[in-house]
Amino acid sequence: MTADTRHIEAAIYERLSRVIDPELGRSVTDLGMIAAINAVPADGGTDAVETSGDGQAKTYDVTIQVELTVPGCPLSETITNQINGAVASYPDARLTPHIEVTSMSHDKLADLVADLKAERKQNPFNKPGIKTRIFAIASGKGGVGKSSVTANLAATFSALGYDTAAIDADIYGFSLPKLFGVHTQPTNLNGMLMPVTAWGVKLISIGMFAGADRAILWRGPRLQRSLEQFLADVWWGEPDVLLLDLAPGTGDMAISVAQALPNAELVVVTTPQPSASDVAVRSGLVALQVPMKVRGVVENMSWYEHKGEQLRIFGEGGGERVSEQLTDALGYDVPLMAQLPLEPELRETGESGRPAVLTPEGALRTDGIGREFRALAERLMR
Repeated sequence: MTADTRHIEAAIYERLSRVIDPELGRSVTDLGMIAAINAVPADGGTDAVETSGDGQAKTYDVTIQVELTVPGCPLSETITNQINGAVASYPDARLTPHIEVTSMSHDKLADLVADLKAERKQNPFNKPGIKTRIFAIASGKGGVGKSSVTANLAATFSALGYDTAAIDADIYGFSLPKLFGVHTQPTNLNGMLMPVTAWGVKLISIGMFAGADRAILWRGPRLQRSLEQFLADVWWGEPDVLLLDLAPGTGDMAISVAQALPNAELVVVTTPQPSASDVAVRSGLVALQVPMKVRGVVENMSWYEHKGEQLRIFGEGGGERVSEQLTDALGYDVPLMAQLPLEPELRETGESGRPAVLTPEGALRTDGIGREFRALAERLMR
């Protein structure tokens, strides 16, 4: 090996330190995924200069041995494309990359997972200095569109450039996989799960696991353990925003969230009619008994627009009533943050597997529903 090839190999390794594994959020060099780099002159010679006699950049064949964390990693192509780009950025010679992809040995993967778990330890969202804003989306009763609000709000945050994650904490009535068009299971790295990413949002749900199509008959302790696993056994990285789609009411999961994530902010979803808003107040009053702040209220299905007229099909005033009652009971301002229209497209598009706030290309819509959710997301982050 010449001094020239050693220099090239070191420079490539430095460039690969900027290639980030999309799932783990760490560089491929930090994760030990680069097993070897070998550079040789393309003509087979041993000339230790990077330019040929005519002053042209010399050509080298560069072999990079990449060890993925799991065989058949779905992001293999993404990683190799980034590696090719890193090699192509070398300025002083023409490099022809040859990438050899294998997977880590069981022992190497076990050591990597152990290091990641030791670094993260338990619930990563309770460590000091965590930057993640956590919003728990709650409702007093089912059928008010809580999951639809969660899905579209998560998609909006992601489209606005936030690193976004969502947990389907409605164990009995999970729906986020369908709303995001997810049909795959999380990747299992020796007991550590990689969330499934769809429409830019990192997701986990009991609905992604085998057997979830059957009725789930779990009592309190097991429900709490499921949330603990979703928090501690899933590699989330450090997202900017985490949303939790809670089960309706004030049962075991709401209490578990308050205990596990005391820094979470509750967002109460209601519809305009009194039968929904009266029950929604109770879901916010849980904050009197647990260390959780109510951030605000979202009124869903506020009106239906027909020929330029806003038809109040479900009555009106429900969101204001919930806001006023929670403000009085809790002793601080709980604002009505958004009034969302009733749009059939919200259901039709959502059930097809794409959040309705997004275009088919994944961009945030700029018309009515897109503007409404953008305003809600920006207000929450303020």
